[in-house]
Amino acid sequence: MIKRTLIGIISTISIAALFMFIQVQDNTVQGKTKENEKLQFNENGKYKIVQFNDTQDDEEIDPRTIELMNAVLDEQQPDLVIVNGDVINGDMETAEEVKQAMDNVIQPMEERGIHWAVTFGNHDEDHTEKTGIDEEDMLNYYMSFEHNVNKADSKDITGTGNANVAIKNSKGNAPAFNVWLFDSGRYAPEEIAGQDFEGYHTWDWIKQDQIQWYTETSEKLEQTAGYKVPSLAFMHIPLPEFEYMWYGSPYGGTEESHQLAVERHNITGERNECICTGPFNSGLFSAMLDRGDVKGVFSGHDHINTFVGNYYGIMLGYAGSTGFGTYGLGGEEDHKLRGARVFHLDENAEGVVVDTEMVFAKDYGIQ
Repeated sequence: MIKRTLIGIISTISIAALFMFIQVQDNTVQGKTKENEKLQFNENGKYKIVQFNDTQDDEEIDPRTIELMNAVLDEQQPDLVIVNGDVINGDMETAEEVKQAMDNVIQPMEERGIHWAVTFGNHDEDHTEKTGIDEEDMLNYYMSFEHNVNKADSKDITGTGNANVAIKNSKGNAPAFNVWLFDSGRYAPEEIAGQDFEGYHTWDWIKQDQIQWYTETSEKLEQTAGYKVPSLAFMHIPLPEFEYMWYGSPYGGTEESHQLAVERHNITGERNECICTGPFNSGLFSAMLDRGDVKGVFSGHDHINTFVGNYYGIMLGYAGSTGFGTYGLGGEEDHKLRGARVFHLDENAEGVVVDTEMVFAKDYGIQ
C-alpha cells in the first residue's frame, strides 16, 4: 500500500513538473505565437474559419468526435479553426489524463498544419480540484503547439485567453480581418450582496474590464490600420442579446413574437433548449455596436441550438456541439445537430464576412 502511494506521488510530481516546465519556459511558449504573423488571406483574397464547439470529453474521447473533426477539416480546408470552449470536461482524475484529453482535440489541426485557437468554457476547469491543472496551465500547454495562435494571457483582464488575432490581407501589408477571443467565464457566485441567484441563469458573464480591453484594443487597431478592422468574436456562453433576437423582445417573448423576429432579424437554424446566459447584461454588445467593427458574435454552450440571425447589424449565432460524448437531442435524433460552423471571408466584400453555414455529422455519414 505504501509502495503504491509513493509511486502515485512520484507520478503526480512528474506530471506537475511537466506543466511547470511549460509555464517557466514562458519565452519558448510565447514564441509559438509568432504563428500569428503567418495568418493571411490567400492570393484570391479568400479566407475560411471553422468553429468547433463543445468537444467536451475526457482522455477517452468518443471516436466519432475526432472522425467528425477530420471530415470537416478535410472537406473544408480551413485557414483557421476556433475550438470555442468546453474543449474538455471534468471527468479526468490526473494531470496526465488532462493532457491526453487536450491532445485528442489538438491533433486533427496539428496533423494537417492548420492554425487554431481555443477559448475557455464553463467546463474546462471542472477537473481542476482533482488534477491541479487550471485554465492558465491549459493555455500555456495549448500555446506550446506549433500551429496554435492563442496569445499569452494578460494578468489585468478577467478570465483566461482574452485576445485578438489579426489576419493580414492577401498582400501581407495590412490587417484585413480580426478575431476576438473572449473568456465568458464559468458560473455565477453563490450570492452577491447577500442575495442568491435562485430563479436566474447561474452561468457567468463578460466583465467590465474585458469590455474596456475590447474597446481600447479595437481603437488601437483602427489607429494603426487607419480604418476599423472587420472582425468576428468568439465566446463560449452566449450574450443576452441572443435571447432578445430570437423572440424579437427582451420581455418574455412568445412564439408569435418569434415569428416576427425571424423576418426582422433573418433568423435561420434551430433552438431546442434555453439560451443559457448569465444573470446580467454587462454591455458588450452595446460596446461592439458603438465600435462598429464586429460583424458577428458566435457561441456554443447550448449544444442543441444552431440558429443565427442579424441583430441590428451584428450576426449572433451558435455552432452545435461537435462532441459526441455529451448531450444531444436525445432519442433517435440524438446526434442530428453534431457539427461545425464554417465562415467564408472575402477581403474584397463589404464587411469581409460573406456568409456562414453549419455542416453536420450526418452529412458525412457519421452518427
